[in-house]
Amino acid sequence: MKRSRAIAGSAVLAVAGLATMATATTATAAPTAAAYNGACGSGYRVVNSVPVTGKGTVYLTYSAKTGKNCVVTVRNSPGKPVYVYTYLTATDGSSDWVYDSGQYTTYAGPVYLPAKGRCVDWGGAIETVSVSVSGSNCGRMAPGVVTHRR
Repeated sequence: MKRSRAIAGSAVLAVAGLATMATATTATAAPTAAAYNGACGSGYRVVNSVPVTGKGTVYLTYSAKTGKNCVVTVRNSPGKPVYVYTYLTATDGSSDWVYDSGQYTTYAGPVYLPAKGRCVDWGGAIETVSVSVSGSNCGRMAPGVVTHRR
């Protein structure tokens, strides 16, 4: 199966942002980490998460009742609309990618995939910062590997 969706990002902006943060002389409060917002619905519990550095968190949830995974990307600080993206697919290529992207104030998603007993790839982006996890949640003890963080 051809995987044609790529997460957009800019290494130049990320490096410039880190350099700016490193040279700042005044202290600022760190943003509060985004909490899971329940967007996937009742019966879904968080089984994995990964931070979108400085911007928010991507949550992978699962419903034992339905056998579906759900992913949502949540911003740390809701505000003016910015680019937010979230995606989910089966690692073995047996499903199409499900994704949501757009200019959002709070979060992207939820996106759902029936994947009981199968590994999933998932991730998201907020503005120019993105993260991807591969081979995750194949069963009880498969946390996956962060394959991309920008």
